[in-house]
Amino acid sequence: MSEALPLDHGHLQKLVTADLVRPDHLLGAHPVTQDGVDGVRFGVWAPNAHHVSVVGDFNGFNGFDNPMQRLEFGFWGVFVPSARNGQRYKFRITGPDGRTEDKMDPYGSFFEVRPATGSIVWEQPFDWTDDAWMEERSAGLDQAVSMYEVHLPSWARREDGWFLNYREVAHRLGEYVTFMGYTHVELLGVMEHPFDGSWGYQVTGYYAPTSRMGNPEDFKYLVNHLHSLGIGVILDWVPGHFPTDPAGLGRFDGTALFEYADPRKGYHYDWNTYIFDYGRNEVVMFLIGSALKWLQDFHVDGLRVDAVASMLYLDFSRTEWIPNVHGGRENLEAIAFLKRLNEVVHHMAPGCMIVAEESTSFPGVTTPSPHGLGFDYKWAMGWMNDNLRYFEEDPLWRRYHHHALTFFNAYRTSENYVLAISHDEVVHLKKSMVMKMPGDWYAQRAGYRAFLALMWATPGKKLLFMGQEFAQPTEWNHDQALPLYLADQPDHRGVMHLVRDLNGLYRGRPDWHVADTRDEGLQWISADDVENSVYAFLRRDPVGGAWSLIVANLTPVYRDLYPVGVPVGGEYRVLLSTDDGGYGGFGTQQPDLTAHAEGWNGQPHHLRLNLPPNSVLVLASVTADDAAQAQASQVHAAQADVVSAEAVQVQGTGKAVSQDAGATDPGHAD
Repeated sequence: MSEALPLDHGHLQKLVTADLVRPDHLLGAHPVTQDGVDGVRFGVWAPNAHHVSVVGDFNGFNGFDNPMQRLEFGFWGVFVPSARNGQRYKFRITGPDGRTEDKMDPYGSFFEVRPATGSIVWEQPFDWTDDAWMEERSAGLDQAVSMYEVHLPSWARREDGWFLNYREVAHRLGEYVTFMGYTHVELLGVMEHPFDGSWGYQVTGYYAPTSRMGNPEDFKYLVNHLHSLGIGVILDWVPGHFPTDPAGLGRFDGTALFEYADPRKGYHYDWNTYIFDYGRNEVVMFLIGSALKWLQDFHVDGLRVDAVASMLYLDFSRTEWIPNVHGGRENLEAIAFLKRLNEVVHHMAPGCMIVAEESTSFPGVTTPSPHGLGFDYKWAMGWMNDNLRYFEEDPLWRRYHHHALTFFNAYRTSENYVLAISHDEVVHLKKSMVMKMPGDWYAQRAGYRAFLALMWATPGKKLLFMGQEFAQPTEWNHDQALPLYLADQPDHRGVMHLVRDLNGLYRGRPDWHVADTRDEGLQWISADDVENSVYAFLRRDPVGGAWSLIVANLTPVYRDLYPVGVPVGGEYRVLLSTDDGGYGGFGTQQPDLTAHAEGWNGQPHHLRLNLPPNSVLVLASVTADDAAQAQASQVHAAQADVVSAEAVQVQGTGKAVSQDAGATDPGHAD
């Protein structure tokens, strides 16, 4: 818990000058002791309001008992001695037009269960046990990052149809994700929202986990438990727009306050939402404070920033728009906000990852600010669209779209990418992933297994939406629990085991993850066999020397003794085949895995492989692989010796060394 900051001139001025990165320590509801009397101090920003009072359980929701005092810079505050932790409250605001509305607290930390909209005074201690995790967490550029995207309210439900508590789901989800080998979970819909069907993307409580599944300490328990299992937690975060619900942020003080006033800039017609005014310091600090609340107080390991393209462009999905001061279409204020966000977050919450869902070719999304936006990762929307279009194509015509699968290689190192198959791809009549594949049920599963194997073998971090790991045949329905029982059936269990094994390869083999963001991570062996729709490439670890060969045959045609060039001779082993009988395939065998001395595909040796229909093979040289593993062990041992030596040197100085020495603080913590 943090101590409330005083509502004095100095702190209010810091907020209006964008120098207070945790405004929730100043505004909102804070149980305090004032002049020896226990109560709750309330603060709110409503510069254009004519009158503000706080109403709640402590005064029978009577607007005359606790009027708030107008402070400097458009803020209001009041101390209510009769208020207590756990009580409901709202701000009753009279705007300049004389209309009075009850509003949710923008900084509220807990809310009533929808459809009720009351804020709840809430401040409780929590005993965290994840200190070691917090000290070591990393954005993972050279590590395996495999995310399981989850909508908690529909991942599992109680028998009566109600939501599981965060504590209940913590153990079920933790056990499942550990079994499947994911490194992270990415959670949809955690922040408080009024409408279940928005999936949590129309947020009213930017500082509060939804009360549908428990209180803030219950959510902390979930994060703490996942950390105890070695699983990171990423949240979807929506700083691009907010709903028009009358109890929320919209026209908060009777005027456009959190949103741009002109609807050509401040209203999303497609989504019926308001757009934040990134030109107001108080709004920018409200959003940055929200991000830090989750990363610092809730120990969340990263944020996936939703709909970044809608923030960057003033003409996004609109015919009438207002150009910037240079006559361009870029929202310069939003760009400045995103840069500041990433600067502050990386300083105040080191090791956290910030991921942009950005669907255009805006330059420098993952380039550090001030030259770029400063994100750690960007969703590879181009990769997703190209791959889905290819795999949905009838195999007869795939020869005409062959380079859809190789095009990503032309730009894959321009940003740090996450290869994401998210919830957006399995809703609104788009079909589930397995049902997108052409052919009968057997061919669909074979094609989907090939898709998954290529996704995991392609450089980039991974994200897969729940249900797709066991080939859910239906689209996602947020009103129903995930049909996990399907995994008991062999056809679905086979796909689940494949995803588990792919996670195992991805995490266990350095050639599959250490160079995800570098050119050296992939080398094409054969990218031009258009007639046969066959692809072959190497994944490489440029440091440790490990490498593996991936061969894909993406037509329903069996190819006998197909030649594939390889760098070295000797024996090879199959690390994975999507045609394995355990995955639901035919179980095709390889008669000979000894490389021939004749060159092929520009390589000095070649293998003759049996390529099953719609399949992916992963192989490794026995000699080269064993040598790489031995070298990696030596490198790790040497690194450990260096670390130990450095530790001895530091201890010998008798001085404390600050990891932030020389750093420039982009914003104050208080």
